[in-house]
Amino acid sequence: METVRQQKVNKLLAKELAEIFRSEARNLFGGAFISVTMVRVSPDLGTARVYVSIMAAKDRDAIFKLINDQNHVIRRKLGGIIGKQLRVVPELTFFLDDSLDYAMRIEELLKK
Repeated sequence: METVRQQKVNKLLAKELAEIFRSEARNLFGGAFISVTMVRVSPDLGTARVYVSIMAAKDRDAIFKLINDQNHVIRRKLGGIIGKQLRVVPELTFFLDDSLDYAMRIEELLKK
């Protein structure tokens, strides 16, 4: 069960990470459309699991690898934005969220 503090930090991180991905898509990620679907922060607020969905990209795995390679840059930008609101910027761990692809595949199978 998440505390109210965790829920607020989850929303804050999701909002700010989405803005970072939107503004830096051309520079860091080759123009791919990356959306943050969910963020889960640990009870001590030290680590955050970030689930991202990648669209408008030919090679999704390459973009995901690029996100993991740019983890320190993303965390530094995040720290500049939320540094006054949180004492410690959480360590970010990215996960690929493919639930949209799964839903589209199920819908396609049901049409047959």
